[in-house]
Amino acid sequence: MKAIIVEDSRLARVELKELLGAHNEVKLLGEAENADIAKAMIEDQEPDLIFLDINMPGKDGFELLESLEHVPQVIFTTAYDEYAIKGFEYNALDYLLKPIKADRLEKAIEKVKLTIETPTEGIMSGEHLRNDQQVFVKDGEKCWLIRIGDVRAFEVCGNYSRVFFDNHKPLILRSLNQLEERLDPSSFFRANRQEIINLNKVTKVEPWFNGRLKVWLEDIHEVEVSRRQAVRFKELLSL
Repeated sequence: MKAIIVEDSRLARVELKELLGAHNEVKLLGEAENADIAKAMIEDQEPDLIFLDINMPGKDGFELLESLEHVPQVIFTTAYDEYAIKGFEYNALDYLLKPIKADRLEKAIEKVKLTIETPTEGIMSGEHLRNDQQVFVKDGEKCWLIRIGDVRAFEVCGNYSRVFFDNHKPLILRSLNQLEERLDPSSFFRANRQEIINLNKVTKVEPWFNGRLKVWLEDIHEVEVSRRQAVRFKELLSL
């Protein structure tokens, strides 16, 4: 697996590189001392994994993730204690407390190997985001790393869009039209002017008023499919 270290401390980078020397499965592509250098490296070299410090001068680790269009697997490296790091709501594979211990690094790398070897099913469609690709979402002080395929729906909310996954529904500064252009049309469907739904999350469909349909997503989320879109919806889900 290809990896990049993002860490402002030279000593911390040296120590992590030494520890990674015991893991032949990790090919270190390079290291970055700040978020701007890291962003260019990640976009150019497309690593499978980044070891990411949270607290850095200038942009922090979360701001780096927020700036990326395609987010690799992430292992946070941080001086925060365990209780502080649990305050962040994210889906990173692991986090390593500094100074990093060899046994904890080994366990973290094993998690990455399992994730990369058994990815979520997804279909590449031109420049569309695959279902197994990660995106970073930040709403106020809360942060998440989520896989596109785990999102149930997107809903317009003024100049923002609300993202529904698990029990969360943060806002992102993207229009529904912008999202629709990036999402895989074989998985995500424009149910009406207000909502895009994940077809893989549909659990029940019922006829509704005036030719419309009512759809349930994972049995907890109700969405109406407009009359105009109902015909296409039936075609997509029919044998």
